[in-house]
Amino acid sequence: MRSDSYIEVIILNIGIKGIGIYLPEKIMYAEEIAEKSKIPVEVIDKKFGISKKYIPSSKDTTSYMGIQASLEAIKDAKINPEDIDLVIWNGAQHKDYPCWLASLKVAHEIGAVNAWGFDMEAMCGSMMAGMEVAKSMMLSNDKLNHVLLVSGYRNVDLINFDVPETSFMFDIGAGGAAVVLKRDYNKNVILGTAFKGDGSFSEDCVVESFGTSNWPVKNEDVGKYHFVVRDPENFKEKLKSKTMVNFYQVIYDSLEKSNLSKKDIDYLAILHFKKSAHDAVLEELELNENQSVYLNEYGHIGQNDQILSIKLGLEKGLIKEGDNIVMVGAGLGFVWASAVVKWGEI
Repeated sequence: MRSDSYIEVIILNIGIKGIGIYLPEKIMYAEEIAEKSKIPVEVIDKKFGISKKYIPSSKDTTSYMGIQASLEAIKDAKINPEDIDLVIWNGAQHKDYPCWLASLKVAHEIGAVNAWGFDMEAMCGSMMAGMEVAKSMMLSNDKLNHVLLVSGYRNVDLINFDVPETSFMFDIGAGGAAVVLKRDYNKNVILGTAFKGDGSFSEDCVVESFGTSNWPVKNEDVGKYHFVVRDPENFKEKLKSKTMVNFYQVIYDSLEKSNLSKKDIDYLAILHFKKSAHDAVLEELELNENQSVYLNEYGHIGQNDQILSIKLGLEKGLIKEGDNIVMVGAGLGFVWASAVVKWGEI
């Protein structure tokens, strides 16, 4: 036996081969939000951070928006739909139909005839959760060479401007996002991911109608199909004490898993929320405003925000070859999620 024998370790990377975004044609401006909510337009624009947001028309079903984003992602990846082995729907639960698999609708419509699919969601942390799930599956199954993550989101349907306790959700809009992941791909590699959950929030902000906890549906339930906050003061205090702490924790955890620190962050792909919170995160991470895009012209499009931010960052020249991108978001319920992507060739 040779004394200098060694075991060769082969590391397979999972990389982003293509991304796609779909935005509806209809736009709601700050003035209309102000009129509907009775909140001054300057507050909507400056404090809430919404100058406009995209809202769905009749054609923009949740799956349709995901399908359009998927077609763009496939084009960007320069692959054929037949190359896709798995479609993971990580978009909204508010889909075309209840108890329904959007993943298989997407696979059929885009021509991914060799793919199977399933649906999952971590609310607005879903894109990072989808990356974690897809990466794990691709590393353990050598038959999964291309996986499509796809999201459609129109929870704007569930927002009632006459419910002031849900004003923190008045930025919600609509759109779709998709990501093509490739096995053994050394570009735009997914590094570390991290998550934090707190189920004490699970029933604080909910849609009280049409669920099994309030079944059968009554006639008066139809007008209640929107989000409500059950104990606004308690909910506000819990958010104040936990939200930012957990945001920072998942960011730092994902960086540590990537063998990086905050000084290594080149770009932050973060969900849309109020401007003061956005600025606070930049300050905590010692980033400047040119190392992120504030989505005030798009609003909050759920789990699509991070992919939209990356697309805009690329278009604006804010993301360069070799940059470390930190994706971060939070899903109602509550789950905080972060993922690090090394952009460009490894």
